[in-house]
Amino acid sequence: MSCSPTELQKKSEEFCSRWQGYVEAPCFEQFIEFAVSASSFTAFLDSKRFSGLHKLCRELEQHALTLFGNENSHPIAEDVLAKLNAQVEGLRARVDSFIDNNTRPIDERRAHHAPEVICDLTPTHRICLIGDQASTWQDLTTQLGYFGILAEAHTWDQLTTATTEPAIVMLDVASMDMDLVCKNLKQLRTRFSATKLISVNLEADFNTFNRTLGAGCDFCFVNATPEVVIMDKLIELCSNEDEPPYRVLVVEDSITASKSIQRTLEASGVESFVINKPQEVLDGLMRVRPDLILMDMFMPGCTGVEAARVIRQHAEFLSTPIIYLSGDTNVPLQVDALRLGGDHFLTKPYNPVVLNAIVKSKIERYRALRRSMVRDSLTGLFNHITAKEKLTQALHAAQAENSALSVAMIDIDHFKQVNDDYGHQSGDHVIRYLAWFLKQRLRKTDLVGRYGGEEFLVVLPGADAEQAITVLERIRQDFSQIRHPFNETWFNTTFSGGVSEFPSHTTGESLIKRADEALYQAKRGGRNCLVQA
Repeated sequence: MSCSPTELQKKSEEFCSRWQGYVEAPCFEQFIEFAVSASSFTAFLDSKRFSGLHKLCRELEQHALTLFGNENSHPIAEDVLAKLNAQVEGLRARVDSFIDNNTRPIDERRAHHAPEVICDLTPTHRICLIGDQASTWQDLTTQLGYFGILAEAHTWDQLTTATTEPAIVMLDVASMDMDLVCKNLKQLRTRFSATKLISVNLEADFNTFNRTLGAGCDFCFVNATPEVVIMDKLIELCSNEDEPPYRVLVVEDSITASKSIQRTLEASGVESFVINKPQEVLDGLMRVRPDLILMDMFMPGCTGVEAARVIRQHAEFLSTPIIYLSGDTNVPLQVDALRLGGDHFLTKPYNPVVLNAIVKSKIERYRALRRSMVRDSLTGLFNHITAKEKLTQALHAAQAENSALSVAMIDIDHFKQVNDDYGHQSGDHVIRYLAWFLKQRLRKTDLVGRYGGEEFLVVLPGADAEQAITVLERIRQDFSQIRHPFNETWFNTTFSGGVSEFPSHTTGESLIKRADEALYQAKRGGRNCLVQA
């Protein structure tokens, strides 16, 4: 995920300002503000994949939470204050150093195709592969190169001393004992602020994984993990896909309480929307489409349980998490509330850091569930049903804005022969590669779905058929150059495609049908080409 130097600097300054506020007025209220800010900054660094900075901030957050206490526990002791202050200053210095050493201009392609120079802090798409022999990484280096990822093989002693951070350092630990593995990982974690650390060829036991992760490793792979699995993780980590902000619907009759909840959520970057009458909850859900509902238990004319019971009668909101807020500590009531559609129960007054942590964890699981419902498990692309739904939405937008839109149907050539000659595992590998290639080469505004088998649906808003073919033709040519590994040799594959456009065709079904007809014309014409409907 991309991040500008300005954004990181602003977050760091906000966090340090909250700490300074407590130093100058060491009361419980100020410490609450600081603790919430520490939690927010920790979550921000995690979301932006600043792995080393996140580890430092998380340690600081954990220290702060042990001192949370109540009104009578503040101000904290002078020696504890000094230790916490040293952690804050250490984190600030590390952030400033990272910004100074890694800020660089980049060209980013926008939806309107015009280049714009911006500053970015995301580690470059460069991977350092560390092992006893550079030849170990030769195949992986070649495969990553097809996706614009520069992989450099080093022995441990040869690891580059350049100040610019790589996106990933991957360490082959096959010849190391665990003490050396942990020592090396700790050195890397101290040195790099954002780099993801991956260990490969680990023993598949709990203690090994526990020690490796504890030393600062982000991801672990056991002995003999298939290369395609590692490739999948590397390409995912080098992608810059940003998730939309978390959205919460707050159902609370008290205006004062709802504003307090909104301030708490806003501090962690969560968008919130308030309705004060539970009877309006369905309208609110349809309008906001939240990731989670935060609901007061007792409201005039309707309890939270009754509102939840109504919500759960609607299939589209059946899995939306509901968290109850209440000053009532009645355990039978809480159990009953959870049985009737709730997911969690928080007692007022709530700890704002705990509230944010629960909200975010529930939303993460909800979104993971949603992804499994709308994404294809092999490629991560939209599945057949969702791809068609997304096309309908894009078509409505094009009609409203009177803009162009193109649809392409793409099919891998001679795919049955690939399965017959090289096996179904190689066939899956080719499908994944084309999916990764399309996601990487197309704009963020374009839509890609796995339509079925080896067939893909591509939707390009704002592009007419001629523009779509120009873009897809470059992808077709480059994809045909990929050498797919098989045993000690390799093979090539190609794809064919058909393109249709709006407004020549005005419905999703007709666009798909015409693109499919053009695809089969490309197949009959010799394959490895694109045809316009």
